[in-house]
Amino acid sequence: MGLTHVEVKVANPARPKKLVKVKLLIDSGAGYSVLPRAILAKLGIKPHSKRQFILANGDVIERQIGGALFEYRGQRGDSPVIFGEPGDSSLLGIVTLEALGFVLDPFRRELRPMPMVLM
Repeated sequence: MGLTHVEVKVANPARPKKLVKVKLLIDSGAGYSVLPRAILAKLGIKPHSKRQFILANGDVIERQIGGALFEYRGQRGDSPVIFGEPGDSSLLGIVTLEALGFVLDPFRRELRPMPMVLM
């Protein structure tokens, strides 16, 4: 299985017209997306809380969380975002994918529209 990267636009929900393009690794095993602190600061996104996360090797780390507006293929969605520290990978997590209405097709290594069911 290979790695899949996509270019998405990110903005501060309070200033949605000021967008930056970022290339992110799709990680369907990650809950939240991760962006470098410098990019979030450039957009004026401020952290609102801290949470602990368990890494694949079992280590526990603490990171700040904020909210960002993501856009991909004309679809927009608000999502929590982790303030990445040096050494952290920039990731597009499952919560953001769902907010955008996309799902990863692991065989074709591409994002596909997610069927939206309302009951």
